[in-house]
Amino acid sequence: MNPAQDRPHVIKDAKGKRPQFFPNDGIDQLMSMVMVLANEINVLHDRIDAGERVAKAHGIDLAPGIDALVLDPAALEAREAWRQDFLERLFYLARKEASEAAAADSEDKYRETIAEIAVN
Repeated sequence: MNPAQDRPHVIKDAKGKRPQFFPNDGIDQLMSMVMVLANEINVLHDRIDAGERVAKAHGIDLAPGIDALVLDPAALEAREAWRQDFLERLFYLARKEASEAAAADSEDKYRETIAEIAVN
């Protein structure tokens, strides 16, 4: 199961220039990453809280079971798939900007080469 397929509403790459709030691009990237992490922490907190409340309502103490849990290969693979999707979202802006910079660099070098050839 691909986590991105479960979220068809998620846009992979926004079009156009991103607004810049800080004088340094790196700070904007860092803030984007912090906001992704804050969102993930909020979701995790709500889900853990809900699970603990449901378990407590049924008289179940989850802590010992969680501490003793050993995951099978399928569970480990599912966790890794989630982790990769999460990291993709976390580093989205840095990846997008690096891709745009590489494309611009290639275009600039191409035009420069053509101009040099035309002069010679």
